[in-house]
Amino acid sequence: MRTVKVQTHTPRNAYDIIIERGLIKNVGSLVKNVSSASKVTVITDSNVEKIYAEGVVSSLKESGFDTSLFVFPAGEKSKTLSTVSDMYDHMVNFRMSRKDIVVALGGGVTGDMAGFAAASYMRGIDFVQIPTSLLAQVDSSVGGKTGVNIKQGKNLVGAFHQPILVIIDPDTLKTLPDYYINDGMAEVIKYGCIKDSELFKTLEDKNALDIIEDVIEQCVSIKRDVVNRDEKEAGERMLLNFGHTLGHSLEKIYNFEGLSHGQAVAIGMVMITAASENAGITEKGTTVKIISLCKKYGLPVEDKADKEEIAAICAGDKKAGSGSVNLVLLTKIGESFTKKTPLSELEEFISI
Repeated sequence: MRTVKVQTHTPRNAYDIIIERGLIKNVGSLVKNVSSASKVTVITDSNVEKIYAEGVVSSLKESGFDTSLFVFPAGEKSKTLSTVSDMYDHMVNFRMSRKDIVVALGGGVTGDMAGFAAASYMRGIDFVQIPTSLLAQVDSSVGGKTGVNIKQGKNLVGAFHQPILVIIDPDTLKTLPDYYINDGMAEVIKYGCIKDSELFKTLEDKNALDIIEDVIEQCVSIKRDVVNRDEKEAGERMLLNFGHTLGHSLEKIYNFEGLSHGQAVAIGMVMITAASENAGITEKGTTVKIISLCKKYGLPVEDKADKEEIAAICAGDKKAGSGSVNLVLLTKIGESFTKKTPLSELEEFISI
């Protein structure tokens, strides 16, 4: 078993990320090791429910937890305050107390919403992440960001709320269509771009799925180190948004349908790097490298969306403030920084 330890600014919130094939069968005992709760609500979506819910609920019950299951319709469209409100209703009806816990079973949408429900129910209860998608395993399940979308934009309502445990079973990836594996690879490529040129080269030279446990451990270790230094995104943690500012705009343009999060991030990484390379900020040839790697893992690298519309949506992004936005740019593969850019100049910058 591989263990990555996360130390937060509040010692009580330190937690382990454990990685091992077949781990999902032992959820009950693993949760028992970190929680004295009486009741557990497992939150999952309608796709994951069919595959893993019964086994996870049974494991928790066998370990002595009074366990309930909440299922919501799969997809980004469900990532709303309305769905979280339904979660509250379920937990109240199940008579959950402040000492009880939530288990998030699924991909990034599930983890974000279940984490936000846990962060806000009775002003905060513990939760455990069991990510079943590659995107969630390498990125969204770690670091304590939770939230939902509102009509004005993605993840504009949320809270920082660290899990008490993250259980990663790479075998769950075997049940995913290639589309979702490709989706998660965008975040893996992101880590190579911003922090680890060796990881980037490994992704070029090998098939990530052949060494997936190594890849997951490398990615969560990078994120762990960043979160340890900057838990509330006051500085360095902003680097994790590489490709996301423009990517989130693209997702909103497509109304969160037809373009996945990973696809949008891939396009965002290429778009922002092309702009910074043309501006003489990024080492020549960097964009070509990112395009090549994204294509290798089945990700799109361009979109016909209007640059003016993309820039306008960025103005409403949570990362924008005081008339500017912090863009994450590369010096070269493996080295990144943030550049405060006036919103009035953004359209021109990305249109170079």
